[in-house]
Amino acid sequence: MDSLTKGKKAALADVFAGGGEMGALMRSHDWANTSLGLIKNWPQSLKTLVSTILASRFPQAIYWGEDYIQFYNDALIPIYGAYHPHALGQPLRQTWTEVWDDQFSSMCEGVRNTGEVFFVKDQPQLVLRFGYLEEAYFTYCYSPARDETGKSRGIFATITETTQQVISQRRLTMLRELATAVSGGAKTLQSACLAAANTLNPYDIPFALFYWVDKQGIQAELVASTGLPADSIVPKTINLTEQEDVRSCPFVEVLQSHEPQMVTDVVERFGALPGVPWPESPHSALILPILGSNKEIVECLLVAGISPRLKFDSEYRTFLELVAQQVESSITTAQIYEQEHQRAEALTELDRVKTAFFNNISHEFRTPLTLMLNPLEQVIAQTQGSLQPEQREQLAIVQRNAMRLHKLVNTLLDFSRIEAGRIQAVYEPTDLAGFTAELASVFRSAIETAQMQLLIDCPPLSEPVYVDREMWEKIVLNLISNAFKFTFEGEIAVSLHQIGDKVELKIRDTGTGIKSENLPRIFERFHRIRGVKARSHEGSGIGLALVQELVHLHDGTIKVESVFGKGITFTVTLPTGSSHLPSEQITAERTLNSTSIGAAPYVQEALRWIPEGGTRERTRGQPDKETRGITNPQSRQSTQRGKPPHVAGSPIPRILLVDDNADMRDYLQRLLLERWQVTAVANGADALNAIAQQLPDLVLTDVMMPEVDGFQLLNALRADPKTKGMPIILLSARAGEEAAIEGLQAGADDYLIKPFSAQELIARVDSHLQIMRLRQEISSNCLKDEFLATVTHELHAPLAAILGWTRLLSSKTLDETTVLRALDTIERNAKNQAKLIEDLLDISTILSGKVCLAYQPVNLTDIIEEVINTTSTNAQAKRINIIKTLHITSTHGEICVLGDFLRLQQVVTKLLDNAIKFTPIEGSIKVRLDADDSWCSILISDTGIGIGADFLPRVFDRFTQAEVPSRHSPGGLGLGLAIALQLVQLHGGTIEAASDGIGRGAKFTVKLPLMISVESP
Repeated sequence: MDSLTKGKKAALADVFAGGGEMGALMRSHDWANTSLGLIKNWPQSLKTLVSTILASRFPQAIYWGEDYIQFYNDALIPIYGAYHPHALGQPLRQTWTEVWDDQFSSMCEGVRNTGEVFFVKDQPQLVLRFGYLEEAYFTYCYSPARDETGKSRGIFATITETTQQVISQRRLTMLRELATAVSGGAKTLQSACLAAANTLNPYDIPFALFYWVDKQGIQAELVASTGLPADSIVPKTINLTEQEDVRSCPFVEVLQSHEPQMVTDVVERFGALPGVPWPESPHSALILPILGSNKEIVECLLVAGISPRLKFDSEYRTFLELVAQQVESSITTAQIYEQEHQRAEALTELDRVKTAFFNNISHEFRTPLTLMLNPLEQVIAQTQGSLQPEQREQLAIVQRNAMRLHKLVNTLLDFSRIEAGRIQAVYEPTDLAGFTAELASVFRSAIETAQMQLLIDCPPLSEPVYVDREMWEKIVLNLISNAFKFTFEGEIAVSLHQIGDKVELKIRDTGTGIKSENLPRIFERFHRIRGVKARSHEGSGIGLALVQELVHLHDGTIKVESVFGKGITFTVTLPTGSSHLPSEQITAERTLNSTSIGAAPYVQEALRWIPEGGTRERTRGQPDKETRGITNPQSRQSTQRGKPPHVAGSPIPRILLVDDNADMRDYLQRLLLERWQVTAVANGADALNAIAQQLPDLVLTDVMMPEVDGFQLLNALRADPKTKGMPIILLSARAGEEAAIEGLQAGADDYLIKPFSAQELIARVDSHLQIMRLRQEISSNCLKDEFLATVTHELHAPLAAILGWTRLLSSKTLDETTVLRALDTIERNAKNQAKLIEDLLDISTILSGKVCLAYQPVNLTDIIEEVINTTSTNAQAKRINIIKTLHITSTHGEICVLGDFLRLQQVVTKLLDNAIKFTPIEGSIKVRLDADDSWCSILISDTGIGIGADFLPRVFDRFTQAEVPSRHSPGGLGLGLAIALQLVQLHGGTIEAASDGIGRGAKFTVKLPLMISVESP
């Protein structure tokens, strides 16, 4: 090797020493063909800079000369990407053509010519280095590269790519904004999706589609979108059951797997989507599942577009999954809100129903109360001198308690009117000071009798005040009565003064007061403060609540101040004048019945609170149980032999009354018979026997009874699936909250304490019957929906077979065997369809009450023999090699009932068809006919597949099908047994099903009232 070559290699080794890959490339590069020329002619400053960047681990480059010839180190190779290694030694403008514009070139000239440093952080830049135009971000520091003379000859560049950091921060910000947006106001699933769509960042998600999936998973509906042009071909709905449809395939996969799926044919599916921020359309998208709150069902599908200028890597995928999770959380929150909203609406509706109930019950109470109070007042006045003191005292007790009840009923009526918006206030100018003083004075006797003082300070006012006099009376009387109840010594002060344009009523006492934590709840209705000394524990807890409502109706305010142990002060403030009141209610005519009862009941109640007053009610012991007797349940029935009695669920409900007291039982029966059918028995054992014969619609039972008491009867009925949901009302003389709770916790629907109002009893029984009827209607509607689906299928199946064979017959030349087979199939399916239609018409006629029965004496033996012959023939024709044992046993020669021959024949046929359907090969069916003095029974038992315990209570329900397979005829509408039940009940009989379980056969027993029983000779 000559000295020249050695010298050249030594020079290269000095300039490009080390440097890894870039050092090797620089050493092998032909620099003579660049504008820089031979290396030996390079200025020393350039050589120094090159050796410096090669040794650096920071991404650094040198752009030298007017062409900005590029030198860069290994750390900058990833930023150069596809431009590497061709960029080495090339002018800057030839490599970075996509960014070389006037602005960039001016920046480079500025650094080189002026020597000023250029620094920019997170500069967005589009680069073409991986085969596509990429969104990227860089932090640049361009400083002048000087030669030995100090002249700037190029640029020394330190470049750091910050794409990952910028995009990560952008996505984090979007997730935070997404959480805020959808949780702030999204109240429904659709609003949550819309809020999410409006928040998505188009740089990361250029378009998004939100599809809501119906509960059946059959169809997905577009509920929100973003990034779509007006002429987009995006489908509004997607059929999720047609997997052969290429468009729905990935959606179905996501629905089934709960895993995201990538689609790469966005333009083909949705059309080109040019727009912000990039002009080219996304070519791929990710379909993500959004699960429901149970994490088992996909409720929504999110189609998230993928940016055409970003690489779809694991971080991108994780980000989209986080978006779906956030939307999922927001939808769950929205659904919880919607459920709470529905629950609030239901509570509001319940409150409305409660108010209506109070209104109705209050009116019902007022009628008997009026009929009690007016005659009672006349009796007291007419017999003043002829009655003994004890008798007068008893009448006074009755009158006082009736007035107290009248006061409570009127208070409830006031509340119901206020809540229903039907309260009628009549405002008239009133000398409020004089009226208030007069009302307060009526308590003077009671207060002084209790050795306290009544202070009244009501000076005349400058003008009359507009009030409803009846309402103001209730305000003052309730507040003074409340003060007296909680004050044992000291004074009660009543004052009324005018303060500016308002009047202020203060009622102050020196009583027990209340603690500060209880003050906010003092005006809550039915809220009673416990642990406070009072003259009586009686009270409804609605007096102060009513006062607040009445004050508000005057556009006034009421506030309370108290120091525990030192008393309480109520302050009522009313505005003067009439401008704040509805003009149509000023001095108007009152049209609603008045609920004012005056001051007397308040004062009488206060006097009874005083031990020395002598007006307290005497407490009497509970009377002993009266003589018990047993009433024959048959003697109380309102039906005659041969006329079908009422059955559960029919238009006139039947009540089972259970009470061991004969007088109470007779009274209640007479009371209830005015509206319902009633069966009366003497104890729980008789009640269970009566229920076994016929199910009632409601049970009204006493608690204390011999043999089987009310609680034992209640437990037995709740344990039986047939009577588990039956309304049960307990009657008891045990008063008190604990007794009622005990009854309700035991499972009773209501608990009524003796003595009770007849109207109250009627109202409660009627309410529970209505609730039961509503439950039955809801259950029936659900069953009807299932039934309609079954009807469609069952009617369609034979029709499809008929049409198929008909087309085959008309379109092709068939051999005789095939033709006969076709005709046989058509005939068989036509008969099946005719039978289905016949059953539908039959059950419709029966349920609508339009069935006409031709009652006549019917010999059941003839019916059973005829049905067995017909059914056996049909069974043998349809079930080859099936052996059946059919026989009749009876101790009577002729067993006759009053009924319709064809309908009774239909009952037996339905039961035998059912037995054959569910009995396997080599099984047996037995038919037995028996009779006693008044009833006959038809027993049909089989050795078939049996009935499960869970299905047994519903075996006669209409529209209900057994969930077990039959050996033949696998379909059916489930109407056969329902029709049999209805027909048996129309004949005044009962039908029961029994089974020891699956695989152990079934037994059906029909009982009918016997008309004629003739002994065999």
